[in-house]
Amino acid sequence: MEASLKGINSIGTDINPLARFISQAKTTHFNVSEIEKCYAEIQLFPFLFSKENVINTDFSRISNYSYWYSESVLLKLSFVSQAIDSFEDSVRLFFKIALSEVVREVSFTRNGEFKRFRMTEDKIKQFNPDVFALFEGKVLRNLEGLKNYNKANGNAKAEVYGFNSVYEIPDDILPDESVDMIVTSPPYGDSHTTVAYGQFSRWANEWFDFPNAKNLDNLLMGGRRKANKQFENESIKNELASIENVDSTRYSEVISFLNDYFASINNIAPKIKTGGVVCFVVGNRTVKGIQIPLDYFTAETFERQGFHHIDTIVREIPNKRMPSKNSPTNVTGAKAATMSNEYIVIMQKD
Repeated sequence: MEASLKGINSIGTDINPLARFISQAKTTHFNVSEIEKCYAEIQLFPFLFSKENVINTDFSRISNYSYWYSESVLLKLSFVSQAIDSFEDSVRLFFKIALSEVVREVSFTRNGEFKRFRMTEDKIKQFNPDVFALFEGKVLRNLEGLKNYNKANGNAKAEVYGFNSVYEIPDDILPDESVDMIVTSPPYGDSHTTVAYGQFSRWANEWFDFPNAKNLDNLLMGGRRKANKQFENESIKNELASIENVDSTRYSEVISFLNDYFASINNIAPKIKTGGVVCFVVGNRTVKGIQIPLDYFTAETFERQGFHHIDTIVREIPNKRMPSKNSPTNVTGAKAATMSNEYIVIMQKD
C-alpha cells in the first residue's frame, strides 16, 4: 500500500491467507459510491436480523466454536456474512475485511493476549458484544481510509501472491535482476512460542474457511523440523553452540528456522538489481537465556551473496502482540524479558 501511495509498482507475497486478503483489500481502489450504498443497507441489519433469517448455521469449520463464541454471536456473524455475499462482487472484499476484524473481537478470547486464551466464566457472563455496531464502525473507519487512498496516485500496480520464498521465487513473477528494493519483516523464529502468529490469524482464517487455517505455524520458517544445519555463519556460531549445550531440542528448533531463513535470503538475492537495496526488519530473540544476533546473521548471509552493509537502524518495537516477559527455561516463576527492539538491516547489492 505504501508503495502504491508513492506511485511505485510492487509485488507482495505471504503464505498467510489473511495477510494476502488484507493486502488485496488495502491496495484496491473500490468505488466509494457502491460502498456507501451497501453501508446504508448495513445500518438496517439490527432490524432485519432474526434467527430464522440466518441461512448458514453450520460452524463446524471453526475449531471448538461453542467454546469460543456464544450462539447469538455466531448467528449474527453468519447473518452479516450472508448479507455481504448478496453485495456486488466488486465490493465484497471491502466488507469481508471489516468482518475479519470483528470475528476476533466478539469471541471469548482475552484481550491483550499473544495466544488464544479464553475469558473467565465471570467475564463471559458479562460479555455481550454488539456485532452489528462493531461491524458498522469498522466499515465506516475503513471507508474514510478508502477515500484517502483513492485520492492518491492510482496508476501504480500492486500484486499479491502466496509463493514461499524459502522454496522458490517464480521467475515468471520476479525474474532475476528485476527488483529495486525489498522491504520485509520475516518471522523471528518463535511463532510457536512468543508471537503465536498463526493463532492470532486463526479467527478470520477459520471463519472464511481459508486453507491451512489450523496449521499455519507449521508452514512458517522453521515450522518443519530439520536435523542438519545447512549454513556456516560465523556471526552466530558461538550462540548456537551455547544453545546446543543447554538444550538439544531447542537447538534443533533454532536450526530449523535458520535453515529456512538462510534459504529464503539465497532465493531473494538473485532477484535484486545491481545497486538494489534490501531492508530486513528482524528481532534478536532469546533462547535459553542466549540472544541470537539475527541482524548479524542477516548481514553476513547477504554479504556472501554480493551485498554490502549500509546501516542497521535500531528502534523500539512500537506495538507488537507479544508478552513483555516469557519463561525461556520453562521453570515456573522464572521469567525473562522478550524482545524490546527491532533491527532494520539495510544492504546494497554490489
